[in-house]
Amino acid sequence: MKLALMCRNEKLYSHKRIVEAAEKRGHEIDVINHLRCYVNITSHRPQIHYQGKILPKYDAVIPRIGASVTFFGTSVLRQFEMMGVYPVNESVAISRSRDKLRSLQLLSRKGIGLPVTVFAHRSGNVDELLEIIGGAPVVIKLLEGTQGIGVVLGETHASASSIIQAFGGLKSNILVQEFVKEANGEDIRCLVIDGKVVAAMKRTGKEGDFRSNLHQGGAAQSIKIPPTERQTAVSAAKIMGLNLCGVDLLRANHGPVVMEVNSSPGLEGVEKATGIDVADKIIEFIERKAVSGKTRTRGRG
Repeated sequence: MKLALMCRNEKLYSHKRIVEAAEKRGHEIDVINHLRCYVNITSHRPQIHYQGKILPKYDAVIPRIGASVTFFGTSVLRQFEMMGVYPVNESVAISRSRDKLRSLQLLSRKGIGLPVTVFAHRSGNVDELLEIIGGAPVVIKLLEGTQGIGVVLGETHASASSIIQAFGGLKSNILVQEFVKEANGEDIRCLVIDGKVVAAMKRTGKEGDFRSNLHQGGAAQSIKIPPTERQTAVSAAKIMGLNLCGVDLLRANHGPVVMEVNSSPGLEGVEKATGIDVADKIIEFIERKAVSGKTRTRGRG
């Protein structure tokens, strides 16, 4: 097959591994920087121009779109879809998952376990906001944050109030969530492909940091998850309409709660922690779906 990998940096571990896996399985794969694409919208035949040429017809496209360029990246991906190219994740599903508030609302509607979360347009009555959550400590998140950036712990009522008011002064959209103390600074990253958890790792934050993100210095180890966590991860992916994603869970006293569903999960941490060739599983999935022409997974909302 002829594949396209949409990404801005082909030297990243995840992107190199996807290219290696595709070529190892006998496929041709082109790496395309979507920010350098020109989309011909008015053509009767949808086209994408890249590096002075019109891109050929691909069998499938693998979108690796950074959060900061979601709008433009999904626009290019949508053009691929209009050209009849099979997307590993559809543009509408990526856009849906990137909206943290909308994602939580959709997951909540379907009964997925979530931490108590409050969203407010302005900081307003901070005391009332914190009372709804159950008091400090609370986690305060910028809606646009990624990889642990823009995530702050308000350990006391006073510190949480100051942080919320500061974000409000910046006119930033924020979510305020309960702090799941029993998680002990650990979370579970489940890598889901085609409705199955193909790999899972436990991530532990560095000493003194409640965030478990590997980009923030956390450590990871392979883990075998129970059926409840496996089903939660699979259900979250299905609700988002994502064929490929990373689902981050916390182990709360009342069961697993979903923190985030990531449409472009990194492969380095999970492959090195588990020894599982996730990149190969991605290409194997494409071989089955792109060739068979089966109906794509779609979420609602």
